[in-house]
Amino acid sequence: MKVIISAGGTGGHIYPALSIIEKLKEKEKKLEILYIGTINRMEHEIVPEKGIPYVGIEISGLSKNPIKSFKSLFLLQKSFGKVKKVLKEFNPDLVIGVGGYVTFPVIYMAKRLGYKTMIHEQNSIPGKSNKFLIKYTDKIAVSLPGSLKYFPADKVVLTGNPRSSEIQKANPLKKYEIGLTEHKKLVLIVMGSLGSMTINKELETIVPKFKDKDYEVIIVTGKNYFDDFKEYNLKNVKIVPFLNNMLNVLKICDLIVTRAGASTIAEITAIGLPSILVPSPYVANNHQYYNAMELVNNKASILLEEKDFNAGNLLKEIDNVLSNEKLLKKIHTNALKLGKPNSSDLIYQVIKELVGNRDGRNNQ
Repeated sequence: MKVIISAGGTGGHIYPALSIIEKLKEKEKKLEILYIGTINRMEHEIVPEKGIPYVGIEISGLSKNPIKSFKSLFLLQKSFGKVKKVLKEFNPDLVIGVGGYVTFPVIYMAKRLGYKTMIHEQNSIPGKSNKFLIKYTDKIAVSLPGSLKYFPADKVVLTGNPRSSEIQKANPLKKYEIGLTEHKKLVLIVMGSLGSMTINKELETIVPKFKDKDYEVIIVTGKNYFDDFKEYNLKNVKIVPFLNNMLNVLKICDLIVTRAGASTIAEITAIGLPSILVPSPYVANNHQYYNAMELVNNKASILLEEKDFNAGNLLKEIDNVLSNEKLLKKIHTNALKLGKPNSSDLIYQVIKELVGNRDGRNNQ
């Protein structure tokens, strides 16, 4: 099987793409993969480091600035030629787009050349590229039920996010390995890999209030904010700049307070981890809010908007969940119902169906 996969810009696009590649490597003995990304965003370092053949194209997203937008359109037009050349040389059985503006010329040109195409949408609200690519793709895999309504019924399939399959493989830590108490409940507070300045400012006032609680807390600040918390030394609060073993830690948590990014939603629903979601209000189309509401509307999470994030509200919500075993179990059960722990297998099934039906490829 020969597959071109494209995704770029953020980990929310790149890591699901890598999960799909891992599943293809597991299932296909004779697999040829080519990854198309940008020349200057995080995928151009992450992907080649994993030994995956990589082609970078110069492209940028549209801007409100007319001069920048003109440059973006020029680069887009230029990218069509390079993508066309790469497609014809590699001659794939399938081309997959997993999000980010870099996928637009790849999927568009692949369809124009008659290749089978597929896109994957991680968020509840589709991104601009995926909205435009609807008519240029044969199948659309979505992560959340709320996304189904945005795509044609004959093309769309609910597969979940392949990141959910990754957490299934992760082994839970022993709490003593990271200096925690086995019999106490554990709360993890993390606002993405880089952290959040706004949330961390509030956490500085909240941390001392954890002192008399009967549960333990891990706070992940992000590297840039860790120094702001060095003065705190509470027995039941562990403060770290980052976690290299995040998936392993998630397996031992009783509750997580976190953003509502697509990968996070996939991971917590895969294991039914109760959550208090604090959507970032700074993302395109406010998509994290809609991601969170998918869970909240199914009684699978609790919403705490950033504007309401303070000591009183956070501690009230944490105490309410952890002190109520019936509620904790209900949220766990409802979150599991939304999870797709076999997402990578479901996506692979869609890929096999498409590759097994390659009519119409004309390789112009």
